[in-house]
Amino acid sequence: MLSRLFAPKVKVSAHCDLPCGVYDPAQARIEAESVKAVQEKMAGNDDPHFQARATIIKEQRAELAKHHVSVLWSDYFKPPHFEKYPELHQLVNDTLKALSAAKGSTDPATGQKALDYIAQIDKIFWETKKA
Repeated sequence: MLSRLFAPKVKVSAHCDLPCGVYDPAQARIEAESVKAVQEKMAGNDDPHFQARATIIKEQRAELAKHHVSVLWSDYFKPPHFEKYPELHQLVNDTLKALSAAKGSTDPATGQKALDYIAQIDKIFWETKKA
């Protein structure tokens, strides 16, 4: 009798863990843009103190971008998204690897590669928001 009393009366579901508008690949893109911008500035400045500070900032921003991509993967994207976009798991993995490569590099091409992957995630993300 108690189990019927406390049983849910209505089942609800959502495509994400929080109300819409909380998740956005723009957060990852902004951090990755910072990574690339720092890489470009590093090429034009030989000061060792600048290089040290820039390296720290670049690595922090790359980690933040990785965090935002990981949150999209673990909290926003759900099984129906992975069914519709079977490449999504590999795309997220490739994005995280590209951000790791950019974190450890001063070559802006690595930052651009990460941005290109994030743009692909962004495209899928906004397609899922239309559904």
